[in-house]
Amino acid sequence: MSTEGEYECIVIGAGVQGSFTAYQLAQRDKKTLLLEQFVLPHSRGSSHGQTRIIRKAYEQDFYTHMMEECYELWAQLEREAGVKLYRQTGLLVMGPESSQSYQLIKNTLHRNKVPMVILNQENFSQHIPHVNLAEGDGAVVDISAGVLYADRALKTVQGQFQKLGGVIRDKEKVTDIKPGSVVTVSTSAGVYRAKSVVITAGPWANRLLVHTGLQLPLKVVKINVCYWREKVPGSYNVKQRFPCFLLTEGEESKENIYGLPSNEYPGLVKICYHAGAETDPDQRDRQTDRSDIDILQRYIARCLPGLVPEPAVVESCLYTQTPDHHFVLDCHPVYSNIVFGAGFSGHGFKFGPIIGKLLCELSLGEVPSYDLSPFRIRRFQTKTKSAL
Repeated sequence: MSTEGEYECIVIGAGVQGSFTAYQLAQRDKKTLLLEQFVLPHSRGSSHGQTRIIRKAYEQDFYTHMMEECYELWAQLEREAGVKLYRQTGLLVMGPESSQSYQLIKNTLHRNKVPMVILNQENFSQHIPHVNLAEGDGAVVDISAGVLYADRALKTVQGQFQKLGGVIRDKEKVTDIKPGSVVTVSTSAGVYRAKSVVITAGPWANRLLVHTGLQLPLKVVKINVCYWREKVPGSYNVKQRFPCFLLTEGEESKENIYGLPSNEYPGLVKICYHAGAETDPDQRDRQTDRSDIDILQRYIARCLPGLVPEPAVVESCLYTQTPDHHFVLDCHPVYSNIVFGAGFSGHGFKFGPIIGKLLCELSLGEVPSYDLSPFRIRRFQTKTKSAL
């Protein structure tokens, strides 16, 4: 393969998962092209915004195990680039003591010896001021958790990829994928060929997979990313050691509510509802559902008395959800040189470095570093539509 349009691997989609996959391939000295349909940076998908939570607090052991190495890979990228990408704040997990979700998270932290602090109704307010812990709720802090600087992280990994000789072409929408021993990828600006292709196209995953005869049970939802004003400036500030938090369920909803301390916008705390209304990713601004904001307003009025219960800023993000909210990391069932990562369900950003490593391994035909059975498409056997 010697001409300019020919590569060892093409990665489609330059969000966090695609960018880390391309970076991992370039680290292996693979000639790699990273394609993106929009002009970079952009805010149309799932990887934009200033911050994300990083945590080991999960219901499932396999996520907690993956995060062990993930923290190391984030730190390695920080050292390589000389850029700060992570700030430790801790993650306060709250939920009814009697609920399955809260107990599973608490047990997973304990079983995996994750540093944590257990709080009770008596000592909660002295450790966590300006938050009301609901009666019957428990609280535990995942100490090593914190904030990832998302936009900065994405720019950094793309920069490191380019330093390693990787090529990024943005404003190139993929119009066709022709499978074969060499895969041909056509875009709005050219035609490229590669030994393997990795599809990490977020909300647009199925629109690309259809060219290969495959469709996954993915649902795209729009999330209202809300920022709430402090009544007293600094009350919930990261510098006052206010943590990130996660409410597993509460009076207002069975879905998670999560928050990050005021930092990116001075005096504003980011608090979101971990669910949204289905949308077309190309028409997301037509989706005006605000039922999630109503839930957040009631929760904030009840449990965060130091915040004005009316959002000061509302931004948008897209989640691409699978039925079980676990990721899809797999090879095409017919064309093993076409690999895909999809359905990150609103909790995939923090896993970017490890997902990049796993998709790189799959694209090179290697045995993956982790057991991928929770992420294989065979779990959707009855629901996966294939035209093959």
